[in-house]
Amino acid sequence: MANVKLSIYKVNGQDYEEFIQNFGNIVENTSLCAAAVWANRPFASFDALYQSFCTFIDDLPLHGREGILRSHPNLAGRLAKLDALTAESKSEQSQAGLNIITLEERETLEKYNSKYREKFGFPFVICARLNNKDTILKEIKARLANSADCELKTGINEVKKIMLLRLKDLTECGDAKL
Repeated sequence: MANVKLSIYKVNGQDYEEFIQNFGNIVENTSLCAAAVWANRPFASFDALYQSFCTFIDDLPLHGREGILRSHPNLAGRLAKLDALTAESKSEQSQAGLNIITLEERETLEKYNSKYREKFGFPFVICARLNNKDTILKEIKARLANSADCELKTGINEVKKIMLLRLKDLTECGDAKL
């Protein structure tokens, strides 16, 4: 059976628990985002729903935005090895080919993940669905040269890309401008 997407009308009619159940992982492992956004109902459109999530994240203090990034797993990391990723992350990492990397690629990614986390204090975040393993390896190496401010902004922008795709998976978005 095909996955039925929610209309914005149905989204607006959801009670708190239902909304959290459906949208609690729009931002990886951060149901607090959905909890806060629920209070902004009714949403005029898909775009308004997405923008509400973006505004919540943008309005967080620095440490809150860093916390959003810390909620993401390392790409092809320990949680992937343990098959303990969220369903969304598992699917996204698979679409990027991270589930079929060679031992050498895994070791390289682990090395750069460690360097990245050590330098910035949060994991490397990239929208895996819009990339593949080769571009991910290139990006993590390149982004290590960035400043902490730059990486915080870049990481949050990547979270927003992930969030948009996840919302599109769950919600009708035919009239969306995004």
